[in-house]
Amino acid sequence: MKVSVFVSPKTTVLDPQGAAVEQAIKSLGHLSVGGVRVGKTVTFEMEGEDTPETRAQIDRLCDGLLSNPVIEDYRFEIEAG
Repeated sequence: MKVSVFVSPKTTVLDPQGAAVEQAIKSLGHLSVGGVRVGKTVTFEMEGEDTPETRAQIDRLCDGLLSNPVIEDYRFEIEAG
């Protein structure tokens, strides 16, 4: 199965990269854009089925290795394959 992990800064954490991207977008004339946050996506293949145990294993990977739980949030999607 394919796992996609989406990591983004917590809403309470400043995101200077997101602010820079937002400013660049606005400088191109797109003034209605706001609240830009920049994160990362990690994808990987994993053997097994989508079970509660598998989801718990993915949570453990995300919570300390793929994200910094102090300043980042994450969510993941599983695609059968």
